[in-house]
Amino acid sequence: MLVEFRMENHRSVRDEQVLTMEAAGRVASDDDQRPRSVEGHTARLLPVAALYGANASGKSNVLSALAFMQHAVLLSHRIWPPDGGVPREPFAWGPKTSEPSFYEVTLLIDDVQYAYGFVVDDERFIEEWLYAWPQGRKQVWFEREGDEFKFGEHLHGENRVVEQVTRPNALFLSAAVQHRHEQLTPLYGWFRSLQAVNVSTSNRRRLITDSPEMWLSRFFNSSAAASAQSSLFPEAIQPNTQFEAFRELLRAADVGIVDVKIVNEEEEQSSIRGRRHRRVRVLVQHQSENEDAWLPLEEESNGTLTLFKLAPSVLDALWTGGVLVVDELEASLHPLLGLHIVRQFNDPKRNPKNAQLLFTTHDTNLLGTTLGDPPLRRDQIWLTEKDHDGASRIYPLTDYKPRKAENLERGYLQGRYGAIPFLGELPPVKE
Repeated sequence: MLVEFRMENHRSVRDEQVLTMEAAGRVASDDDQRPRSVEGHTARLLPVAALYGANASGKSNVLSALAFMQHAVLLSHRIWPPDGGVPREPFAWGPKTSEPSFYEVTLLIDDVQYAYGFVVDDERFIEEWLYAWPQGRKQVWFEREGDEFKFGEHLHGENRVVEQVTRPNALFLSAAVQHRHEQLTPLYGWFRSLQAVNVSTSNRRRLITDSPEMWLSRFFNSSAAASAQSSLFPEAIQPNTQFEAFRELLRAADVGIVDVKIVNEEEEQSSIRGRRHRRVRVLVQHQSENEDAWLPLEEESNGTLTLFKLAPSVLDALWTGGVLVVDELEASLHPLLGLHIVRQFNDPKRNPKNAQLLFTTHDTNLLGTTLGDPPLRRDQIWLTEKDHDGASRIYPLTDYKPRKAENLERGYLQGRYGAIPFLGELPPVKE
């Protein structure tokens, strides 16, 4: 589980900011089951964090900082060109533009707490470190400063060999896993399992309808997916239980779809030889007196396509206990559906493996009681705003200590907690 994320000098995040998943003091009743007590950490941890704020306040940049950290871990050794520097995005003006950026996560893996982070500029990684706390006692696994590496006695494996192949613009963690460093594989696996989804992007229709093989493979294990893709998903293939769960989610979402299937179609290719090729299509069945009423997915609404894009990641996180990061959760989704997704993560029965959801949103329904009991605790609500220099800051709603009976939705919209746009008057229309 993610415990804490720290970032500095990333896009509009100029100064160091901290997003914590630790539950605050008494902000709800004692029988509230949303905070989780977990081995390896004294404070209870939250499964959901929501970021609110005006447009361009920096909400997405907080998530982008975590995504950059993930990309550096997964790609810096294997993909980044040796002489290509580091593709970071520092604050756009002032002295911070040339200063290093800082990223650090504190997390729990198999009941052991870790702190991993790095400092980086445009050319190289300046610092990198990893600490562990088995049985609550701190261990230094490695520290890097420039070209100098220090390895603790508890980090086994071919550390010096990996050091020799770690480029200035690559992370030691990234290089170590590529060289089969077993002790660091679980930490690398945490970053690999981190899922980031932007449901507002304009390519969601093309992603699903033009690449159904890629979309459907999310519901199969890797070997089944490879087999299915090689045969262009014949209708005879039997999806796993996760795909059945997706069907149930569609029915529960009440979008009028009761089933999904994949079909192969032969089309004549426009060429001199007139060759034919096979095309894979996703078809959906709507509630109808005609049980054979199957329609192409590409004809569905943006809201339905958003659900199709988001659902595999939601289900995968819940099934594996991973972390899901969603930018603009409410994009094209009905408020009740966004509420349903949040409640899935908050419910320990639906989320027994302690998956976590981090998302940005403008949906104030999640703050109030319009749709029943507030789905978000006050310590699950984070606010973002920019200062006069364009620098973003994030802060928890609990900083304002709202009263127990306070209407959070109304208070937020009235600007009681900040993080709302300053609206001027439109000029009069000239006749």
